[in-house]
Amino acid sequence: MKSIYLESDFNFSNMKQLFTFLILFLVSGLSAQNSLQFDKKYVQCEDKWVAFPADSLGNYNFGFIYIDAQAGLTLEYEGFFKIDKTGKFITDKKVKTSSMKYRLQPNNNLVALIPESKLKELYVDKVPDWLELYKKDEGSIERLYKWGFMYNGWNECQKALEYLEKANKIDPDYKGLRVEMAYSYNCLKQYEKAVEVLKLALKTDPLHAYTNKELIYAETKIDKLEDAKIVCRKVFKECKDKTYNSENAYNILQAYYIKKDIENFNSWFAEANSDLMSHEKIKPLAQQMKAELKQ
Repeated sequence: MKSIYLESDFNFSNMKQLFTFLILFLVSGLSAQNSLQFDKKYVQCEDKWVAFPADSLGNYNFGFIYIDAQAGLTLEYEGFFKIDKTGKFITDKKVKTSSMKYRLQPNNNLVALIPESKLKELYVDKVPDWLELYKKDEGSIERLYKWGFMYNGWNECQKALEYLEKANKIDPDYKGLRVEMAYSYNCLKQYEKAVEVLKLALKTDPLHAYTNKELIYAETKIDKLEDAKIVCRKVFKECKDKTYNSENAYNILQAYYIKKDIENFNSWFAEANSDLMSHEKIKPLAQQMKAELKQ
């Protein structure tokens, strides 16, 4: 019995050592993987080194994301690397021999920021030398406005506003700047700020259709529906550009629907009927809201 006990004790000891080894192995593997967190969208990685999820062979493609003034969001492809059991990044490409650029369409694909401590292992500098070519005039109002416009287009409105507010300090009267700032404010639900800047913009171009659209939208969000209707009626009557008429009418109608204000809903539905019913997507939505309010 004693020998069996000793044998059992020996096996248990070995098992403990094996278990400890496995834990260390797993932790090491997890540490290697956790050095890359795939939680960033392309538009969140301007001027950053990024890695894409590994392929079936464990290869991570990587490169540098920047903005080209003409092409927009761009990836300068560098190559690929693997991660060994110790967490070291291994790449065969010590010297880059050619340039491969890919225009990136903003989407929900996620990449990982490469830790700065790992860049030496990949034989790259934190800031590539060639990036200087794309940084000329980066403090100019033209550059700041264009970058803000692009980020708004990618629905990264907070980032857009950083550029646009810098541009505003240089020249608040720069063409298109105020309405672009208002777009950011509306996107971020800062409607009072949007109204303020849009009213300034309309002083120089009172019948600009897009500016009026943004104003109507902002006013409906802060319950200034009478003001929104005044603007909307002016647009219906005086603006040659009818692009946003249906959208303007719908935003006011929806605000009354949300408030369950049946009387004003029906009144506006009748007044703006031609614009509401002429839009193939808005028409069924308006009719559905009307039917629901009758119940």
